[in-house]
Amino acid sequence: MEVLRASPKRVSKIIVQQDIDNQKIKEILALARQHHISLLFASRKHLDRTDRKHQGLVAFIAPKGFSSIDTILETAKVPFLVLLDNIQDPQNLGAIIRTAEGAGVDGIILPERRAAGLTDTVYSISAGALEYIKVTRVTNLARTMDELRKKGIWMVGAESSSPKLWYKFDYTGPIGLVLGSEGKGLRPLVKKKCDEILSLPLPGNISSLNVSAAAAIFIYEVVRQRQQSS
Repeated sequence: MEVLRASPKRVSKIIVQQDIDNQKIKEILALARQHHISLLFASRKHLDRTDRKHQGLVAFIAPKGFSSIDTILETAKVPFLVLLDNIQDPQNLGAIIRTAEGAGVDGIILPERRAAGLTDTVYSISAGALEYIKVTRVTNLARTMDELRKKGIWMVGAESSSPKLWYKFDYTGPIGLVLGSEGKGLRPLVKKKCDEILSLPLPGNISSLNVSAAAAIFIYEVVRQRQQSS
């Protein structure tokens, strides 16, 4: 549904289960016809052979293209970026993308290597948010952070070892929020490139939060501060 709304040219054809009576599928078919997308009707058995997780239809979609950093920044009034340092779990990446898009983040920056790509799982977990948010991949995250700092964007890293709490920072200016991998956190060089390192308190027995949960807390602190100051 969200692909048809945001990027219909990426959909080449849709196979629909015969005789299915579902309001959401009817809405999808109406959108597809509006954009002159090829529709094929087939048995449930045929769709099962194509994708056992289907919900009555299967769409053939071209991969989402990546944006450049310049493209992200040219439409950002006060840049709010999320930089992900080697997030390897596609479910975490999808959840972060969903939160980031909902919060109005201008773009997400991923490293090319040792990180999850924009897989089917990421698409599914993002619940359509991936269609609306700009994503870029860079060869060297630390070097990219240097370039962004020269453009006046503050790099704020999330790390549990920091004594400074997540809300004790002014997020109303241009911000790049940097989050580390699930197991190791921020790599030393990436951490070194941050202007500020902040943490979330963990008075319970566990020593760290899931990265997507931590991302949501940091991202919505930025939203809270910016809404209060506007």
